[in-house]
Amino acid sequence: MKIVVCIKQVPDTNEVEIDQETNTLIRAGVPAIINPDDKSGIEAALTLRGQIEGSTVTALCMGPPQAEMALFEALSMGCDDAVLVSGRKFGGSDTLATSTILSAALKKIGYDLIITGRQAIDGDTAQVGPQIAEHLNIPQVSYVEEIEPEEGGLIVLRQFEDRYHKLRVKFPCLLTAIQELAQPRYMTVGGIVDAAQKEVRVMDFDSLADLLDPAAIGLSGSPTRVVRTYTKEPKSQGTVLTGLTPDEAVDAIMARLHEGHLI
Repeated sequence: MKIVVCIKQVPDTNEVEIDQETNTLIRAGVPAIINPDDKSGIEAALTLRGQIEGSTVTALCMGPPQAEMALFEALSMGCDDAVLVSGRKFGGSDTLATSTILSAALKKIGYDLIITGRQAIDGDTAQVGPQIAEHLNIPQVSYVEEIEPEEGGLIVLRQFEDRYHKLRVKFPCLLTAIQELAQPRYMTVGGIVDAAQKEVRVMDFDSLADLLDPAAIGLSGSPTRVVRTYTKEPKSQGTVLTGLTPDEAVDAIMARLHEGHLI
């Protein structure tokens, strides 16, 4: 079985700042990491490889040339193969254009199971994985927390607001992983040595030209427009009420709720 994990190299958001003029993240000088949900997806794929005989795991990443470092880490974790989708014509792609490009690459690579992260910490849209499934016309299950292989498919536990869904899905299919799905393993010395001997394949526009409409990729193929981007503002410290009886505390809390028009 061929498992493909879509990963993204993202800035470590603990150190991110926003360019107020362009409404974009300032990436220069910011450490880059594999998106956490995607890393859980890598671990889940490697676990499935051990459970399903004859399986392979390919890491697929779209990004600039430096995203090759994320793929090197994926190889060092144990992935069998790595593919970087990169090219100037892909620049400026929003989630729709990105999913279009990745879908074309997936058609070239081949797949039985595709695993993506639920969402990337630099965008938080949770759109690319489901959009890929729609482009490829395959079933999808999002917010996956557990995976159990069975003949011809999987049984998955999907996290959903106030409950769980237990679903059976047949191959080929796509899953979006949450961090709770798996605890990623560390790179090993042996894994790093093996990764250094592997080549990251690069797919540019010419490699995918027969499957892509230039008008549907890059900035021209991206209908999303960012009006404003901002960091989360810290909340003010709450009020601590002391020295009150239980009845007085209830009255004080109710009064605050009324003031805030919450009740």
